[in-house]
Amino acid sequence: MDHIFELTAPWWTYLVRGAVTYLGLLVLMRLAGKRSFGEMSAFDVVVIALAGGTLRTAIIGDDQGMLGPFLGVAGILATDKAIAWLSARSAGFNRLMEGFPTILVRDGKRDPAALRSQNIPDAALDRALHGAGIETDRDVKTGRLEPNGKITLVRRKQEG
Repeated sequence: MDHIFELTAPWWTYLVRGAVTYLGLLVLMRLAGKRSFGEMSAFDVVVIALAGGTLRTAIIGDDQGMLGPFLGVAGILATDKAIAWLSARSAGFNRLMEGFPTILVRDGKRDPAALRSQNIPDAALDRALHGAGIETDRDVKTGRLEPNGKITLVRRKQEG
């Protein structure tokens, strides 16, 4: 029972490994694109589960105790908190972390190239339109894919 609190490496390595793993996964998720986890599907849940299981070794190595994983998670949480703190204080850093929105519909016209570049099928945009109570693209002033993967729509003003 005593071995569960023993570490196979210095305590600080778990913090560093957790932080570096977090940053590495963050970069990979950004490279995967905005749409990756905007609407969680069964595929996204599988990817998250596999990524977590696969990265376990990167964070704690061969350590079998209880303390190492907690230190690794502490490193992840501290890194997340630091990124949030910096993002709240620097617009440039926030843009770097978050990314930029992509215009999908402008003045009632769908942009097929933007949809393709973001891997959004027409059916997904149609669902977003209907979810917002909008029947057709003509009723949309601006439709954009936000950095968080959500599609936001602004209605055109009704004339008359």
